[in-house]
Amino acid sequence: MLIGRSYTKMSDRFMSSDKAYKACVKLGEDTSTFDLEGDTASTSDYTPSLEEVKAAIQEQQGTKEQIPPMFSAKKVQGKRLYELARKGITIERKAQLVTLETNLIRYDYPELEIDVTCSKGTYIRAVADEIGKKLTCGAHLKSLVRTRSGHFSLDECVSLETLEPSNWQEFLRHL
Repeated sequence: MLIGRSYTKMSDRFMSSDKAYKACVKLGEDTSTFDLEGDTASTSDYTPSLEEVKAAIQEQQGTKEQIPPMFSAKKVQGKRLYELARKGITIERKAQLVTLETNLIRYDYPELEIDVTCSKGTYIRAVADEIGKKLTCGAHLKSLVRTRSGHFSLDECVSLETLEPSNWQEFLRHL
């Protein structure tokens, strides 16, 4: 959270940094938004093996092209994609280069848990969808937690209840 003009000016510094996420992907069901909020597009009873899951995750490594989902805040011709998607309009989107490091934490069908370290502009929902397509069973993002942004990690965060005007200076020293 950035409060005050001198700190909000730093937002680009934080937003352009690499990020890390812990994601839970549900296999066997595609959705229109690639996450829980979308309508079910298709389902599958196919249960991939652990070896197949590892192979699909292996494809989510390095620098690659990723097409932004229609349900995203990305602007195309001055319009947010989600605004068009809500009207039932799908447009062609240009692929963006993203850099990923994806690691399997746990696989217990129908869920797999992954850690993703990625560059700015990466859509983890799209990673879940791509894994589902590779496994031919479909998938969507069930949950997502950002664990790091730049050099700031979730472990070092404080709650709003903890942050009081009397101790702001202590926290600001870490910037």
